[in-house]
Order: sequence, then structure tokens, then C-alpha cells
Amino acid sequence: MDPELIKLAVGGLVLLGCIGLFFGIGLALAAHKFAVESNPVIEEVLESLPLANCGGCGYPGCEGYAIEVVTDPDVPPNLCFPGKEAVAEKVASLTGKKMTAVEDTMAVVRCSRIEGRVSHKHRYIGFASCTAANLGYGGPSACQYACIGLGECAEACPFDAIEMVENFPVVNPDKCVSCGVCVKTCPKDIIEIQTMKARIWVPCSTKDLGKAVMGVCEVGCIGCKMCVKACPADAVTYENNLVKIDHQACIAYGPSCEEVCVTKCPRDIFLPYEGRQAIAREAESGLKMAG
Repeated sequence: MDPELIKLAVGGLVLLGCIGLFFGIGLALAAHKFAVESNPVIEEVLESLPLANCGGCGYPGCEGYAIEVVTDPDVPPNLCFPGKEAVAEKVASLTGKKMTAVEDTMAVVRCSRIEGRVSHKHRYIGFASCTAANLGYGGPSACQYACIGLGECAEACPFDAIEMVENFPVVNPDKCVSCGVCVKTCPKDIIEIQTMKARIWVPCSTKDLGKAVMGVCEVGCIGCKMCVKACPADAVTYENNLVKIDHQACIAYGPSCEEVCVTKCPRDIFLPYEGRQAIAREAESGLKMAG
């Protein structure tokens, strides 16, 4: 081999080595200068979380919440819904923040499609997705606000807290942690997070009125506002054609408030919150027997 070529090759390798060494030293110095010291408290908080990464806290995963709750004094320690009170107390202890009350809540489906015997306006053929079906004229249900029933919320729930019964989502209160994933997933916006101390609830999300509702659903709210007028605690309001309940005001007033709302509603759509799952199952059983 030509000695000159050997010299050129060796020289090239030495040059490349020097360049690599130069950039390596530069990167090492930069890494040292801009290194971010790890915060051991963040690691401790992260280890105390259930690591469900559900996003219910409003931050990108458990690590995102751990960083914010340690570094931001305004972020409370009770935002981890899956961890509930035990985790909230641990996070409060680690961050030195004041422990605030953790309210038991769960997701509720504000729809009575089964009880109301809502029919279909067309047959949907396509992807087994509520979002996809909703693109086709608002879904197959005769009520444009009704649950579509293809189970997208059940599939999205990271805690398997939703079971599809007769194509309708039934929430298991023992498994639901109020992470809110189902709320964000539902294209009909009919799933809400509600306190488990509630006395009453309205399982209907229609914004239609009177005959338009009665023509498609046997129990849907018709917007008569009798509940608003009758409520002695002023806990019921009617906003944007939808009934809203101030559960704290209702609870504070006492059981007599519940009785008024339930008995005054001409459509019997105001229901006692206790036993809500049993009511849904009984209605489904009735439909099976009728069929």
C-alpha cells in the first residue's frame, strides 16, 4: 500500500478523533453548567401516587402533577382522584401544604334513554365508536342528546369502572375515581362528575322543550321549570335549557328539599340519587320483559 495513502488515512483519523474529543468536552461542560438538580421531594411525591397517569388532576400524568405540586405553592395536594384521601394526606405531608377535604365523587350518565324507550331514527353502520356515529346526523337515537351506546366511554376508562349493559353505560361507584376521562371522551357531553353525597339528580341532558321531548322520550325533561319554582333551597336552576343542581345548597337545606323536587316534577325525571344504578337496571329488565 502506498505510504502516502497510509499517512493521509492516519491523519484523517487523528483529525476526526480531535474533533470528537473537542465536541465531547464541550458537551460535557454544557451539561455540567446547565444541569438541573433533581428534587428528592418530587421523587417522593411521585412514588406516593398510584401512577395511573389518568390526567384527572389536570396535568400531563403523575410526573407532571408531582413536579407542579412540589414547585408551585398554589397547586393543592388533593388533586389525585385515584389516590383519594390517603394519597392527598401523603402529598400534603411531603410538600408541607395544608390538607384540604377530599370529596367523594363519581361519574354519572345524565341520560334516560332506556327508561324513556327512546327509539332510533336510523340504523348506524360504521366504526363502533360513539364519536364516529355522532358525525352521522348526531347518532342513531331519536333524541339528539341521548347516549349513543357504543361504549367509547367504557373503553376509555382506565379503571374499568364502566360496564355496558344493554348498550348503555353503567358506572360502578366502587371502581370510579372521578378521573374525568369518560367526561372528555363522550361526544354528547352527557357524563358529569357528581358528589356522592347528592340527594337528587336529573338523568337527562336534553335541551329540547315540550312536545319535541315528549315525541321521542317518555321521561325526558320538558323544560317546564316547575322544579326551579318549587325548590325551597333555590338549589335548582335552568341554564341554557338544562337543569342544574347546586348539591351543596340542597344538602344544607335537608331531606325536605329532595322530596319537593321529586314530587313536583311532572315527568318524574328528578330521582333520588341513592340507588341510581338499581333504577337503571330495573328499567332495562322491564324492557326485556316487555319485549
